[in-house]
Amino acid sequence: MSSLAKHTIKKPALLTAILLLATTAALITGCSNALPREEDNVRSRWNSFEEAMADYEKIEPYVTTKGELQDLGFDPYTQPNIHILSYLDVIQRFMPNQSIKLDDLDDAVSFCIRSRGKCIAYEAQPQKTKSKRVGNVALDMMTFKRRTLRTGWSFYALIVINDGVVVYKVWSGEPILGGEKIRKNPLGPLQGLDSGAIRQVL
Repeated sequence: MSSLAKHTIKKPALLTAILLLATTAALITGCSNALPREEDNVRSRWNSFEEAMADYEKIEPYVTTKGELQDLGFDPYTQPNIHILSYLDVIQRFMPNQSIKLDDLDDAVSFCIRSRGKCIAYEAQPQKTKSKRVGNVALDMMTFKRRTLRTGWSFYALIVINDGVVVYKVWSGEPILGGEKIRKNPLGPLQGLDSGAIRQVL
C-alpha cells in the first residue's frame, strides 16, 4: 500500500476519534459526577487527624508500656501499617548524617541506642487523602483543561521503646491537606501528536 493511501486511511480515522470524544463529552457535560475521583488511604483505626492525636497524647514517656500501646492503637501486632524499627533504624532516624552525634540527641534516645537490642521503635504514618477532578466536563475529557482538588489529612508518630517502656515520642503531620492542580493543553487531544500528524488532521 502506498504512503498516500496510508495517510488517506489514518486521517479520517483520527478525525472520527476526535469527533466521537467531543460528542461524548458534550452528552455528559451536565453530569457532575462524570469526572474521575481517587482515594488514597493508609489503613488504620483512626478516621481523622484528631483521633490519631488524641491517642498519641495519652502516651507518657517512662510510664506507658509496650503492652499499653496496644490499647492506644500503636501496636504492629494488632494494627496495620505500624512499622517496627530496630536500634539501627533508630540511629538512621535520629542521626541521618555524621554531623549529628550521639551526645546531641535527647538523653532518652541516646541511652536507648546504647542499649542496642533492648531498643526498638514504632513508626506510624496514617493518612487519608482524596482527589477529584472538577470543572467543565467537556474541556476535561478533551484534555483542554483539567483541574484537580486534593483534600485529607496525614499524621506521623515515632515512639521509642527501651526494655518494654516508652522513653521518647515525637510527632508531625498535617491536620488539613488541601491543594489544587491545573493542567492546560491548548491543543487538547492533539497535544500528544507530532507536528506531522497534526498537519494531516488540519
